[in-house]
Amino acid sequence: MEIILIEKIDRLGGLGDLVNVKSGFARNYLLPTGKAKVATAENIAEVAARRAELEKSAAEALAAAIAKRDQLAKLEVNITSKSGTEGKLFGSVGNSDIADAVTAAGVAIAKREVRLPEGPIRIAGSYEITVHLHADVDAVVKVNVIGDES
Repeated sequence: MEIILIEKIDRLGGLGDLVNVKSGFARNYLLPTGKAKVATAENIAEVAARRAELEKSAAEALAAAIAKRDQLAKLEVNITSKSGTEGKLFGSVGNSDIADAVTAAGVAIAKREVRLPEGPIRIAGSYEITVHLHADVDAVVKVNVIGDES
């Protein structure tokens, strides 16, 4: 299915690009969320006419993400979890736990922005967690997982 992108999408394309995607991806994600439109002559002309407005909003979103990245770079978060004597946690620390701790520290992030490529944290220690704020902006947050042996 050929679509025109209204905003930059990771590993797909940028604003105004015509791309071919699987129809399910377009119908279930891109079109309902307003990230793309079906590539008809009318929609292509509409996006071309609104391009300056769309680029301005994309630039504002990028500037907001960069400002948030600068705030996150200064941040160090402590998360306490029950653990055994060797530092192995009785549960795990996942995306939502990290997002809640960072938000409580003063910088609001969503759990979908937290990247844990190796899965949830299961051992106490210090970790550098990547936060994906924008298609072009990633931040690193230092997270200390403290094991509580009580």
